[in-house]
Amino acid sequence: MASAPIVEARGVSKSFFGNRVLSEVSIALVPGRIHALLGENGAGKSTLINLLSGALVPDSGTIEIDGRSVRSLTPRDARRGGIAVVQQELGLTSEVSIAENIGLGAYPRRFGIIDYPALARRARAVCDLVGIREDLSTPVAGLPLGRRQLVEIAKALFREPRVLILDEPTSSLTAHEADTLTRLLQRLRQSGTAILYISHRLNEVMRLCDHVTVLKDGAVTADRSLDGVDSAGLVRLMVGRDPGDLFPRWTPVEGRETLVAVEGFSAGMLRDIDLEIRRGEVLGIGGLVGQGQEDLLLGLYGALPGKARRAAFDGAAGLPGSVTRANALGLAYVPADRKREGLHLTHTIAWNMMIPSFGRARGLSLRHRADERALATALADQLSIRGDLTRQVQALSGGNQQKVALAKWMPSDPPILLLNDPTRGVDVETKREIYVLLRRFASEGRAVVLSSSDTPELVHLCDRVAVMREGRIVANLPHGEATEEAIVAAAMAAEPARVAA
Repeated sequence: MASAPIVEARGVSKSFFGNRVLSEVSIALVPGRIHALLGENGAGKSTLINLLSGALVPDSGTIEIDGRSVRSLTPRDARRGGIAVVQQELGLTSEVSIAENIGLGAYPRRFGIIDYPALARRARAVCDLVGIREDLSTPVAGLPLGRRQLVEIAKALFREPRVLILDEPTSSLTAHEADTLTRLLQRLRQSGTAILYISHRLNEVMRLCDHVTVLKDGAVTADRSLDGVDSAGLVRLMVGRDPGDLFPRWTPVEGRETLVAVEGFSAGMLRDIDLEIRRGEVLGIGGLVGQGQEDLLLGLYGALPGKARRAAFDGAAGLPGSVTRANALGLAYVPADRKREGLHLTHTIAWNMMIPSFGRARGLSLRHRADERALATALADQLSIRGDLTRQVQALSGGNQQKVALAKWMPSDPPILLLNDPTRGVDVETKREIYVLLRRFASEGRAVVLSSSDTPELVHLCDRVAVMREGRIVANLPHGEATEEAIVAAAMAAEPARVAA
């Protein structure tokens, strides 16, 4: 007999400014079950999470905790009910330590003041669970994105939740860190914790979850056990069609000129890299997370100091040396952390799209402003970014924010586009739109360099895949040889990898 839900939403609806975001949605989180919540960006997942955690109040319907309806559920009510949320966009305080972030809002106290020894003991215990080995006095500002994600998870576990809600928890984690989290979630399930798991990585959902609820356009389109469902079936539930056309048809690229050539390139953790980037191709950069992929992109872009025995960028000798010169040479860079590094969240969608163009402005005449508005509208149409472009970009879903981060480079027509995990936290349909855009970009004679932690993305989208390990390129695989098995084997040194010229 099924256990009674710890938290349940019954027929909840929510609208913003007359736009209905959720329509009579019901979901039950029961002890000892990992429950997947799937849907495209904009389907209503974040709104539902905010209702379950008390950050928002439903317009209609009820939220129940332990079978009791909670009128106007608040975040404090949710915490008292044992609900903890790990949001995709991290809520850490950069200037304070790991331990202080983990205990924030729940510090142990002694005689009315924070008991720091007790905080350190309890914080270390949860850090050990999620694989954080750093000194707990380290400020989180100095941690890379993946480690900050682990701190956010540890912060939720510090409260010993009965219900744990995780929004894209592995999007920035290494394979080892993700495996550690998987084992932890399995132990929490066995101990009776109810877990709501939101992820666009369907292989994780299939491996980890027991039950699935699918949202589309704010309504539940499926609520069922995952028994007998494969990943293709999940895609059909989410987008209403077969997943076969997720990637555009690949056609070979031959005899294209070299746009970028570097020999003996070192930057950050990179050591003695030889690399060519050719016109008209999508070059994938693969490997386990943290093996130098980001340093390669930043070094090429001039954002990380580097040196090389020889370097040429579209006919210009030498490394760019600075972002300003890289932009002048026609390089554009889209970072993995779009909210911190790629966008100005409190500015409008149109303003964000125009940022790289401001330096080429001919003044602030009304005619010029009209030209900018027209260009922003055309870019939004091209990338299917719908709605009022005067909204703040933070109002968009993650997938649409990523489209804005890409769109802002289109007016400058860059010959070389450097992308760092461009579909991180992006839904299936938006991924397809981005893939089509990148293939079109390459087919027009430009080059795309794509670092990705999504191995199928490298296999199906790229013309070549350079696999990195410990700061070096250890394999250079053409499209037909770049299988998931070959990429993983090269990344982990599981077998000798063929290095193509």
